[in-house]
Amino acid sequence: MSTITVENIAKSFGATQAVKDVSFDVHPGEIFGLLGPNGSGKTTTIRVILDIYQPDSGKVTILNGPMTNEKLNHIGYLPEERGLYQDVALDRCLTYLATLKGLTEDQIRDRLPRYLEKFDLTAHASKKAKELSKGMQQKGQLIAALIHDPEIIIIDEPFSALDPVNTQLVKDLLIEQRNAGKTIIMCTHQMNQVEQLCDRLVLVDHGKVLLQGNLSEVRDRFRTNQVVIDTLEPLPERLEGVAKIEEFNHGYRLTPEDGISAHELLARLVSHGIELNSFEVAAPTLDEIFIRVVKEGGSYDE
Repeated sequence: MSTITVENIAKSFGATQAVKDVSFDVHPGEIFGLLGPNGSGKTTTIRVILDIYQPDSGKVTILNGPMTNEKLNHIGYLPEERGLYQDVALDRCLTYLATLKGLTEDQIRDRLPRYLEKFDLTAHASKKAKELSKGMQQKGQLIAALIHDPEIIIIDEPFSALDPVNTQLVKDLLIEQRNAGKTIIMCTHQMNQVEQLCDRLVLVDHGKVLLQGNLSEVRDRFRTNQVVIDTLEPLPERLEGVAKIEEFNHGYRLTPEDGISAHELLARLVSHGIELNSFEVAAPTLDEIFIRVVKEGGSYDE
């Protein structure tokens, strides 16, 4: 059963149609990637889900029905525009935001110190938000989104301003939340993070869905006949049956000539005495798929 169902929503602002007939659903226990270039309609879609905007048509179902004030307390939201009060101490700000989500004083006293310690913010808790680095403010905003233990987590660019150590911390936390059965929607421009974290994804541009599916299905849909090899010796500049040779991750990526399959290419390499450490059909990266789909503009949605 889906936690969130978006059905054929549309939203316009004056003459500009920001979202056009967008549909998808999100399940418990998954991280769902909502992807698209700037101005694609992602933020408008999120705001419709959160009942900030009313759709012109279509509907959103949250936890088996329409949005209510009670259901809002079951959602943790990290917006792209950060919302910490800049002139208030971090611990006081987070305490106030937690009360808005219905936590009692006892619950806040129990949870907040643990989150501050987890995010290495204990020593900075009395500082005003404006005195914190961008990375620290980002971690504080993440605490605000998670402290009330929401069933649904919607996060927009969660890795913004984070160093590699804190990026890994947030990734581990999201995986922990997914494994606990939480429903997570993640918007990000970092395709490598999508590849590592997301179970399924939808790509929108100019307000419409261009592509959706689980990660392996999406990759298979765009798989080519290119192969990646690792050799004992450097390759010659030209090989029979190979249209293009590129150095790739300490090996080579080969594009066969038209009509030559990967299996046939392997046979030719072996017949030419080329010794291989590895040979595999190349899977396109999500970056490559993203660029292709947005440039072509057609729908690959199935």
